[in-house]
Amino acid sequence: MNPIVAQWNGEAFVPMRRFMRAIDKECVIGEFYRLTEENERSAQSHRHYFACLNEAWQNLREDMAERFPDAEHLRKYALIRTGFHDERSIVCASKAEAQRVAAFVKPMDTYAVVLVREATVSVFTAKSQSMKAMGKQDFQRSKDAVLEFVAGMVGVKPGELSANAEAA
Repeated sequence: MNPIVAQWNGEAFVPMRRFMRAIDKECVIGEFYRLTEENERSAQSHRHYFACLNEAWQNLREDMAERFPDAEHLRKYALIRTGFHDERSIVCASKAEAQRVAAFVKPMDTYAVVLVREATVSVFTAKSQSMKAMGKQDFQRSKDAVLEFVAGMVGVKPGELSANAEAA
């Protein structure tokens, strides 16, 4: 079931009217359902994050800039490098086969980091930071880690990167 927004009226949680059809369809009278608080992240924090990423991307050294054609490539690379990634590995029969598998896999996701170690191919893909996939706390943790990482890439402190993004 998708999240349902409800308001506490002092006695009970009252769902917003637009969710009633889904509740009637998916819930059973007399059953218990666990409510959890979901702290939504702010649009301001989201905009700040992407402004900082864009600022970092625009200030990459030339040798790094070629590797990241846009700020999205930089963001996903930074997510992977800071541990906010999914990993899939396949053990091949030989080193040569691993090279062929890596060459086959890489074009499937231009943002993925594909590594070959001996006869093993590992594919790292960035975790989604969409509002649906990542709550406020996880987003903030990933945002802080990514901004610290990219600030280091351009040789500034995260606070400087933030100030430069705000000034731009």
